[in-house]
Amino acid sequence: MRIRLAVGLAVLAVAVQAAPASAGGPLQGVTKRYVGSAVAVQHLEAEADYKAVLTREFDSVTPENEMKWGTVEAVRGQYDWSGADAIVAYAKKTGKSVRGHTLVWHSQLPDWVGGLEATELRQVVRDHVKTEAGRYRGKIRAWDVVNEAFNEDGTRRPTVFQEKLGDGYIADALRWAHQADPRAKLYINDYNIEGLNPKSDATYELVRSLKRQGVPIHGVGIQAHLSLMYGFPAGMKENIARFAALGLDVAITEADVRIPLPVTPEKLAAQADYFGQVWDACHAVKRCVEFTTWGFTDRHSWVPDVFPGEGAACLFDENLVPKPAYARLNHHGPRPR
Repeated sequence: MRIRLAVGLAVLAVAVQAAPASAGGPLQGVTKRYVGSAVAVQHLEAEADYKAVLTREFDSVTPENEMKWGTVEAVRGQYDWSGADAIVAYAKKTGKSVRGHTLVWHSQLPDWVGGLEATELRQVVRDHVKTEAGRYRGKIRAWDVVNEAFNEDGTRRPTVFQEKLGDGYIADALRWAHQADPRAKLYINDYNIEGLNPKSDATYELVRSLKRQGVPIHGVGIQAHLSLMYGFPAGMKENIARFAALGLDVAITEADVRIPLPVTPEKLAAQADYFGQVWDACHAVKRCVEFTTWGFTDRHSWVPDVFPGEGAACLFDENLVPKPAYARLNHHGPRPR
């Protein structure tokens, strides 16, 4: 009993250090939407404080890299499911849902895939989608089946899939995923489609066409990688609403808000406003079912490596101390009705 009590006090100490006393409680308790975070298995396994905050705050997890093609099948026919399995097992143990990310994406793609001719490529894509979605059948709430298919002007991105397989590869991937796991919700996912613009228009036309064809498409993933260097996307609520009007779910899948360094209280307040506007836009539309951030702590954010001079993009800082953005969602966000 003493040992159990000591362990409990240690976990409590981590929680108190990582988050403020709050009548609102963890984020997963303040909304009926799924509230999630991208997760890296190495941090989940090695950092007790990281795991404690993740477990307390979120009810959904997205593998950050562990389900991408370059991770699970870097060498043709040789699968490594260790990271993905570990995250799925963690989710089951802690009662969380899993968002699968991602089955068909031109980035983090092994070189051997890009060198295939069209007929073989189509078979390989089919095998990959059905193998991975099938492995986790019944364990994945939603899949980002096709990721980042459009350019900024709304034209199709010239990926190896688009160039060799043509427009139909998206419908094919969705059908194969549905065959492998009929219960999973299937999404297309992209960035810079938060507001009304040519890219979101193209996404809208695509999913409307897929619905009309009877293709199993259930939702649109809006990444929401934002930056204080740019204005907040115009028409976000209206954009979410038009996707929902097609009979689709909408998910905020990768939210973060980059800050031009150095960080100041004023910039943190502006970041909180951006996060809050995304949160509010999602809650304004019933079929916006999920609010997921791309990681929750600046300790492991992807932003500094990709956007030099920007950072501090997450809800928690490097020491797992919550920022004003966390308070904005927790204390001032919509409550369950």
